[in-house]
Amino acid sequence: MSPPCHTSALLLVFMALAVAGAEQSEERSCDVIGDESSESQMERALLKKLEPLSHMRFNVTVEKGKTENYIYHFRVCREVNSTSHDFGGLVQIDRQNDKTTVIGRINETQVFNGSDWIMLIYKGGDSYGRHCSGEKRRAVIMISCKRGVTASSFSIISEEREKEQECFYLFEMDSSVACPAENSHLSVGSILLITFVSLIAVYITGGFLYQRLVVGAKGMEQIPHFAFWQDLGNLVADGCDFVCRSKPRNAPAAYRGVGDDQLGEESEERDDHLLPM
Repeated sequence: MSPPCHTSALLLVFMALAVAGAEQSEERSCDVIGDESSESQMERALLKKLEPLSHMRFNVTVEKGKTENYIYHFRVCREVNSTSHDFGGLVQIDRQNDKTTVIGRINETQVFNGSDWIMLIYKGGDSYGRHCSGEKRRAVIMISCKRGVTASSFSIISEEREKEQECFYLFEMDSSVACPAENSHLSVGSILLITFVSLIAVYITGGFLYQRLVVGAKGMEQIPHFAFWQDLGNLVADGCDFVCRSKPRNAPAAYRGVGDDQLGEESEERDDHLLPM
């Protein structure tokens, strides 16, 4: 191959790679139902919050006897198969005949949340046949808070198709993106406690240095306001003694000496014989 032909071939390869990369980077994302001007800030914020899940794919297999054997493929705000350009965000594949059914499309998205969950709804799926008056399918995905987990436990809960209208497929999964932001601010009590402990530390340290370096105190006298704290300790001890005493103040002592009532009667016998005559 001549050098010009070789260069042309390389250019064609680079152009093909560039086109493929551009198509991949231009994956369609969720489009909230209604005009773009009518999208609320909350909806935009929730879609932004779900972005970490957009590069992940989720699958679940459901088998009921010999009549139903399906695989469900789901992506968050992205098409499951970007080459088909059908906006399918959640699709069902029948394993018996490889038939693909779009359950919900990302160009008809609804999203709202609670304190620890986000609900994502894809509408505009393929129409039902004999069920639900032939209306279009829709997928409801409940994303519950689970800290420390990017995404897990994707599963189908039920399919509500026995009604005349408003039928839906219900899925659930766990993810940390649905968790509320942790409040890292200190409470008022914590701030007061930290301030109190800091003041005590400054008082003790500063007073100790002043007593030692300026006053020249030694031993226990280095404690700031030592006499005050000593008197306070005595007062506290007296108060505890007064409140917690088990006996009244005028209770007799536990020890009793030998009293007069314990002595016997004086003997009437006198030692007269010892006296001089």
